[in-house]
Amino acid sequence: MKREVGLWIDQRKAVIVTIAHDGAGINREHSNLEKQVHFSVGLSSDGSGEDSGDRKSGNNYGNYYEGVIACIRDAESIQIFGPGEAKLELEKRLKREKLGGLIVGIETVDKMSDRQIEAKVWHHFLS
Repeated sequence: MKREVGLWIDQRKAVIVTIAHDGAGINREHSNLEKQVHFSVGLSSDGSGEDSGDRKSGNNYGNYYEGVIACIRDAESIQIFGPGEAKLELEKRLKREKLGGLIVGIETVDKMSDRQIEAKVWHHFLS
């Protein structure tokens, strides 16, 4: 069965739309993966102003992107769009996972409703 995935992503939320083609027709799956990252700034043991929040934030974002990749891993093609840098970070991580060849497009777009995201993905893959 062929699976095409489109996703809108920023650093807090990913909306994933899957179009699956099988003998019965076209099915769709729409899932949200939302992650809010909270961290605090602390002092290192030597009293310097090291930002432990940056380290924690990096780990949380790493887990976030791993979760997104787990949801789209079995896709045959992936369309990525969103407002900021998260789409580019996801692209880098997909390339490291040897999934970069599945990316069919990356586009900068503003915030969109779930319906707008779904319509964009359907338009991309079914036109």
